[in-house]
Formats: sequence, structure tokens, C-alpha cells
Amino acid sequence: MEDNVILRIGAKILIPFILLFALYVQFHGDYGPGGGFQAGVIFAAAFILYALIFGVDTAKRVLPLRFVWFCGALGVWIFAGVGVVTLVLGGEFLNYNVLRHDPEHGQELGILLVELGVFTTVFGVMVAIFYMFAARRQVR
Repeated sequence: MEDNVILRIGAKILIPFILLFALYVQFHGDYGPGGGFQAGVIFAAAFILYALIFGVDTAKRVLPLRFVWFCGALGVWIFAGVGVVTLVLGGEFLNYNVLRHDPEHGQELGILLVELGVFTTVFGVMVAIFYMFAARRQVR
């Protein structure tokens, strides 16, 4: 796609706004529709668009497969870690009330951390799935 200048410039203009919208969905998820899953898919869509326009090899230099797998695992660790911390602090698994001095603030922190874990995992897995499908060769 090196010869298609319009798509390349359009992608360069759109990708930062897609990433910014994903972050908005992530951090607005406490107050309205959205959250970690939706934001992770939108964030991954920006990198998939980049790979479709500029090539998968170029995208893998920007976002290596090793980092993508790390993101998928890190998100699970964040999610499970929040649950373990709540257990250590004397609460039930993923009972956020014990995370802060006030149960309401604990709920806010717990939801934010869990949604961050979901965001990271979904982003990593979506990009990894795209990379795996893009790497397949057609057999005829």
C-alpha cells in the first residue's frame, strides 16, 4: 500500500484520535457505558488499522509480538492481583471495599484497576489474534 498516499495520510490523522477515544472510553467507563473491554478493542483497532495500511511487518516493529503477549498476560495478572490484594487485606476476592479507607473510594479504585487489567488483556489478545491471522499463508 505504499503507493496509496490518501490512505496513509488518513490513517496517520485518524489513529491518534482512535487511541484517544479508547482512553476516553476506558476512563469514562466508571460513569457511563464503556470500560475495559470496549476500550481494549478500540485501542487494538488503531494498531490493526496501522498494520493494514502500512503492513504487518512495519506494525510488528512498532508493536512487537512479544510485547503483545506480555500485555495479554499482564492484564490477567492485574485482574487477579487486585483479587489477591483484597484477600490479603481481609476482604473477599474482588471485594473492593477494603482497598481504601472508605468503601466508596475502595470501589472506585478497584473498578479502575480491574478495568485496566481487562483493557490490557483485551488489547493484547486482539492484536495477537490479528498477527496470527496475518501470518498465515494461503495454501493452494
